[in-house]
Amino acid sequence: MRNYQFSATHGAATLAVRSGQVRGFEGEHSDPIYATSSFVFESAAQAAARFAETEPGNIYSRFTNPTVRAFEQRLAALENGKYCTATASGMGAILTLSLAVLNAGDHVVVSRNVFGSTINLFKTIFARFGINASYVNLNDYDAWENSVTPDTKLFFTETPSNPLLELVDIKRLASIAKRKNVLLAVDNCLLTPALQKPLPLGADIVIHSATKFLDGQGRCVGGAIVTSNQDIADKVYKIMRTSGASMSPFNAWVFLKALETLAVRMKAHSANALDIAHWLNRQTAVANVYYPGLEHHPDHALAKTQQQDFGGVISFDIQGERDAAWRMLDNTQWLSITANLGDAKTTITHPASTTHARISQAERDAAGIKESLIRLSIGLENVNDIKTDIEKGLAAA
Repeated sequence: MRNYQFSATHGAATLAVRSGQVRGFEGEHSDPIYATSSFVFESAAQAAARFAETEPGNIYSRFTNPTVRAFEQRLAALENGKYCTATASGMGAILTLSLAVLNAGDHVVVSRNVFGSTINLFKTIFARFGINASYVNLNDYDAWENSVTPDTKLFFTETPSNPLLELVDIKRLASIAKRKNVLLAVDNCLLTPALQKPLPLGADIVIHSATKFLDGQGRCVGGAIVTSNQDIADKVYKIMRTSGASMSPFNAWVFLKALETLAVRMKAHSANALDIAHWLNRQTAVANVYYPGLEHHPDHALAKTQQQDFGGVISFDIQGERDAAWRMLDNTQWLSITANLGDAKTTITHPASTTHARISQAERDAAGIKESLIRLSIGLENVNDIKTDIEKGLAAA
């Protein structure tokens, strides 16, 4: 059976379609789903060798499954990484990474602008186990550096941020992290490796919520941790194997197939979003538009240097407060009111009462998440149809 090994010498489009696949005895062209909980051994000796990890091979789908492995290898290749561990969700990826690289008494510096559940994880759960976190503005590099203590082990950030689309200079932050002997983890959820590759820019770890743009159609929940550091990868794998925060083979198959069209989809999301961002910027009912593709965005120049495009997520402030924002959402006709993003269908949400509702008002204020803020994840529908539906909401607001 021809099982050619693809490498970084191949283009990203080739890796997205071909890497990670190992054909079986049936000669299948499409990747199969290995929907099995366990695997059989040729002998008791082989079983013992597999469990002792002196012989490679499948044991149990919680931590060894060919479909999950194919997804891991393909995503690692796209991120220019060497190792990937798939998890049950994006939050599962952050949890697994933290358990792998942190101990009681350690300290983490987190950008204030991250997803609300990420803040809750560090603030309410890890704090119970003696892991402390400091929060800094995403692009305040002095604050990153000055927050480091002798116990600091990890910088955690996402860029662009959710929902205000602020950017951090990954190279600059990586330089600080290396000088301070701190690991840098970057959540690449909003751009994916089709538009941004944090590892070549100096990050140690890339986090993904595969639920979002990696899937692209809102079908499954999953996450991933990518690195080129074998020590980190080994620690992550051991935590995932024991804790059980693993990805199901079916979900892995969905994500694996979705990666084949990732670059094409992200290009289309970005084109639609840029068009709509310019259009929103001209609407009298809109106070501010947050999108790195707009020239007035403070991080526009940085986005052009470290991203391939500007992505599919836009946020904007409507004229008014929560009641105006809710009227806007309620009076669209077919936009999906949902907190998920990265879908082929355009989604709309009010972050202050959904994705960031569980953090305090003071934390929302510090992150710039106002009651007037609305987040759009621009889908693949006709761009004029999207504008027409948004316009109905704006008129009602």
